[in-house]
Amino acid sequence: MSKASQKITKIIENILRVSLVFAIILAILEGSWEIVFISLLTFVLSYFPFWLKNKYQLEIPLDFELLIVLFVYASLFLGEIKQFYDLFWWWDIMLHTVSGFAFGCLGFIVLFFLNKTNKIKANPFWICLFALSFASLIAVTWEIFEFFMDQVLATNMQKSLFNTMVDLMVGVVGATVAVWSGFNFIQGKQKSYLSKLITFLVEKNSHLSD
Repeated sequence: MSKASQKITKIIENILRVSLVFAIILAILEGSWEIVFISLLTFVLSYFPFWLKNKYQLEIPLDFELLIVLFVYASLFLGEIKQFYDLFWWWDIMLHTVSGFAFGCLGFIVLFFLNKTNKIKANPFWICLFALSFASLIAVTWEIFEFFMDQVLATNMQKSLFNTMVDLMVGVVGATVAVWSGFNFIQGKQKSYLSKLITFLVEKNSHLSD
């Protein structure tokens, strides 16, 4: 990524964070504590990639970092606070599909990297099974979180049992696509964004294998 692209990425991230700060201030003045909590949670999670970099000296592509920040912003702030889930029927389905794909990629990358650096020994089948299971667990955990929020803060994050089941199914579909892409990458049959991401992470984080 060029320096200009890196600068634009950082500007976008900071604009999103500034909007969250304003939302938190306005919510406090209005006494909207649910908005305060969700906006604050979104703000904190937007620094998750930065935390990973500093905690584990992990190099993450800036475009992938921006995708993480945008996803958190779109799901929590736009989805819950700005009610995009109600305004656009496809918003929830899109985000859960994307999250399933993203966590499927993450699960695959973690095990692939550990196998590549000889930390573990695993064949492609087990790497893919772990990635699918990991993404599915995250999807279930998120639905439990929504249930908890609805009970504690009287929100309506779950919407309905039908909505919950659709969220889980599209999450698994997204994870399956990621796993299939990862399997094809191992077999040398596919060049995709996932393959570029894996190559970047392996090359830039070789120090983690020491």
